[in-house]
Amino acid sequence: MFEFSVEELVDWIWEELKLPDLQPRSAGTVYDEDVVHEGWNRRGPRARLDRRRTLKEAVKRRAVQGEEATPFTDDDLRYRQLRRRLRPATQAVVVFILDVSASMDENRRRLAKTFFFWAVHGLRRQYGEVEVVFIAHTNEAWEFGEEEFFQVSATGGTVASTALALAHDILVERYDPGRYNAYVFYASDGDNFADDRHRTLDRLHALARLTNFMGFVETPQNFLENGRSEMGRLFASLAARDFPVGSYTVHEQNDIWAAIDAFFRHEARQQAESP
Repeated sequence: MFEFSVEELVDWIWEELKLPDLQPRSAGTVYDEDVVHEGWNRRGPRARLDRRRTLKEAVKRRAVQGEEATPFTDDDLRYRQLRRRLRPATQAVVVFILDVSASMDENRRRLAKTFFFWAVHGLRRQYGEVEVVFIAHTNEAWEFGEEEFFQVSATGGTVASTALALAHDILVERYDPGRYNAYVFYASDGDNFADDRHRTLDRLHALARLTNFMGFVETPQNFLENGRSEMGRLFASLAARDFPVGSYTVHEQNDIWAAIDAFFRHEARQQAESP
């Protein structure tokens, strides 16, 4: 029986999905010393045993040897080889915004939470430190702690601009863009009051100027409404003008991986194309 940490699972998923690594938008002049993994060896201290790699080696061997193969042998063991390197001391901040109006039921909040979970752990692979901000809204917006954020539900209308304005203020007041790479993800079924459209678009423009990337996680009521919601159209208008945004429609748990894949590949492509 092997026990895996979240970090090991994220590494495994990134390797299996061949997801790219991201680079900081601006590498400052301050550097931290970091210990990085460089390859494997069949010998090493027990503390460096790579359980994920060991399990893969055992699975491959048993596939060749058939049913009579033993579960694990010493030849399956793989130990991480470590090296010291300098890396830019760049941090990241991720703002998660969740529509908690009545139409966002428990299942839709769960889908949003799952996407948020893998997105933040993926970003933690890239940066020395990731800070997370949680905002929920109906016609008003509030900042929450993580546990409260995923439990909150409410009634009332949907005014997205209130949450976007709060996210903008938090980024400006707390996170120096010279030190922090900023990401914003907004999860909603896409509804928004019609008279809030212009304010919401203005807030999205303002946020886009502060962030590496903004993502819209759409959880529509109808399977045929992909990207056709009010918020979906606003994000599409920003994407058409080359703002750093993306939209993902999520109906069920299996859609989460396609959304994560699209986000990290989009970010890596944008970095490769930037001068």
